[in-house]
Amino acid sequence: MLKALFLDMDETLCDTQAANKQATRLLGEKLDALFHAAFDGQSVARDYVRGMYRQWSDSQRARYIPIIEQRGEGAYRKQLLCDLLTEQGVKAVSEDIAQDLIDSFDRDRLDAFHFYPGIVEFLAEARKLFTLVVITNGPEYSQVPKVQAVHLARHVDHIIIGGQEPEQKPARSIFEKALRLANCEAHEAIHVGDSLAADIAGAHNSGITSVWIQHQQPLDAELGINPHHTVLHPSEVPALIRELHSR
Repeated sequence: MLKALFLDMDETLCDTQAANKQATRLLGEKLDALFHAAFDGQSVARDYVRGMYRQWSDSQRARYIPIIEQRGEGAYRKQLLCDLLTEQGVKAVSEDIAQDLIDSFDRDRLDAFHFYPGIVEFLAEARKLFTLVVITNGPEYSQVPKVQAVHLARHVDHIIIGGQEPEQKPARSIFEKALRLANCEAHEAIHVGDSLAADIAGAHNSGITSVWIQHQQPLDAELGINPHHTVLHPSEVPALIRELHSR
């Protein structure tokens, strides 16, 4: 008998990609307005978001890891933006301007951060049947504001933020914490997420049934990770969970 439903947040419950896209566009427009006409603000904004997700080259990794370790995430994001502006020919950017741009990006991102359509209703329905635990990877500075923006605690029983834990998904420890919070065994839980490497591998390592939200991602055979169930979009999750619960 299924007792618990574990859920990723980004691209599972909430349309993070749409929020990022909106905030990226607005950041690019603000950069274009601040600097000269030949300045490619949209390119800088896109590179900033890639850096925010630590999609680094080897040289960037060598530069930014020490900054994060010694001065923290905020200092890294500020340095990243300054570096990207320098690459576009901006000779000097004050820390105040850089911080204002970062703060503006964060506000725009949160303003555009919402649940996928139908998710709130699904959570209310599922909560009558299961203990709901959200397990989301990411740093505290990023995930806590998003959790608060959608009032996630009103809709689920427990929230686990990877950046506040010793390990993040796919580590077994974070799934074991979710099982303890839900007071159930692994065979009594389902985990739903969009990342093969984090969500699906983590669920399998803990003996939990997995549901992969594919979006438009290919199934990477080299990873050797085969979800127990696959849906194309979060809108398909409610019907699948109802089906699995009725078995």
